[in-house]
Amino acid sequence: MKRLSILLATTAIAAALGCGGGGGGTTGGKGAVDPKTGVALTDSKGNAVSVAAANRYKDGLEAFAKHDKAGDWNEATCDETAKVFLDAADEQDKKFLEAVYNAGVSWQRCKNDAKAKEYFQQALKADPKFHRARVQLAIYSFAESGEKNIDQAISELTQAAIVDAQFKNVEGLVQLGMLHMKRNSQTDKDGRSDMQNAKRYAQSALAVDDGYLPAFNLLALLYMEAAKQKAGKSSKKGVAAASSKEKKVDTQALDLAALVCSQAIRKNPNYAPIHNTAGMISVELGNLNGAVSSFNRARTLDPTFYEAQMNYAAVNLQFRGFAQAEEAYRAVVKMRPNDFDARLGLALAIRGQIDDSNFDKNVAASSAELAEAKRIAPDRAETYYNDAILTQEYKAKSGGKDGEAQLMAAKGLFGEFIKKAGSAAEYADAVKRSKERMEEIQQIIDFNKQTEAERKAAEQEAKQRAAEAEINKTEEGGEGGSKPPEGGQ
Repeated sequence: MKRLSILLATTAIAAALGCGGGGGGTTGGKGAVDPKTGVALTDSKGNAVSVAAANRYKDGLEAFAKHDKAGDWNEATCDETAKVFLDAADEQDKKFLEAVYNAGVSWQRCKNDAKAKEYFQQALKADPKFHRARVQLAIYSFAESGEKNIDQAISELTQAAIVDAQFKNVEGLVQLGMLHMKRNSQTDKDGRSDMQNAKRYAQSALAVDDGYLPAFNLLALLYMEAAKQKAGKSSKKGVAAASSKEKKVDTQALDLAALVCSQAIRKNPNYAPIHNTAGMISVELGNLNGAVSSFNRARTLDPTFYEAQMNYAAVNLQFRGFAQAEEAYRAVVKMRPNDFDARLGLALAIRGQIDDSNFDKNVAASSAELAEAKRIAPDRAETYYNDAILTQEYKAKSGGKDGEAQLMAAKGLFGEFIKKAGSAAEYADAVKRSKERMEEIQQIIDFNKQTEAERKAAEQEAKQRAAEAEINKTEEGGEGGSKPPEGGQ
């Protein structure tokens, strides 16, 4: 199962302006005041916000909320909303960092990361302690490293969420917790493990905002991961067809994780990641019907939710819901054409639907997806195993004259899989089955050769008997038909 990526949590905008006395910094006279309290509005630096800037900022917040609710973000709406926030920033004679930051978040909504980063960098350059921007740039940097530079990302997020924000940036706290959970291998100077720190940051975020759904999601993930670790479960990937021999997870810990999800869903049933997490917990509990329902809810709420689409497909594949799996894998391939897991899963989903009515079409389509998977990750062993299965079970039985050649090709693919799998524990069962299949293939080839030799011998013997019968017939005819005609001489 795929849990929530650190990049999937929807970035929050800087919504509220502060209240207080702050310095000057306004243009056009008197600064804006809170209509309820009459206290002057200020930005994060304590600068008073002008009436014009405050009004444009409010317009930006309203436009942002409208597009979020409608789900109609595109290049035009992102540009339009970002410009409103930038107009608000222009109304100040000192940098209005919240407005600049929100322009970046607006561009982020339509996945224009280059534009988003541009404004985040502007905000951080203007104020190195503007923690919101540092959080976003740290996440981008981590993603661009292929999620390898995790220590650097944790350091940057610690600076932003702990040092600069003093535990008040809930998004930074949750992202920091996600990274600690992902690393899960180190202990800090105070003796806290990564998992302990992750839980600490989730709880800190909820202490600041008890309705912050990403913090609930992190907490649920932590309980689930802790239960899996206790059972000695591995997160390594195995061959799609392999069965798991891992111990069952402690249901009491999973029930706690499920309870956190339930609480979060009651607060906001439209937060897609919490449904994805609920689905993963259902998988661990063995409730596959519940898992399918949760994953489907998550991907319905957000069709671009990669993890939810992949999890929905994987569970359907597990109990032969091949058509549903194919539909979800195709949605992922459309988003991420070079995703190895989606290509491999799609090949298996197509293979599972092969019948007499679509034999040639589906065999070719499945083979094409396996070829793409090999192109994307030529060293991944799983592809060769599944290509061997397709070749042995379908291509070699298609009724053509090259059946033996296809069997030999399947045998070669099983051998290639064994070579690439090496001694990796997660492939042990599939390696054993591959060796057995290679022996079976050789036995079939030997039998076919033996049968062919016997057939030829039988044909030769039949021809010999036919020839002998013809000779005998001729001889019999000569003895009985040589009497001369009467009255001949």
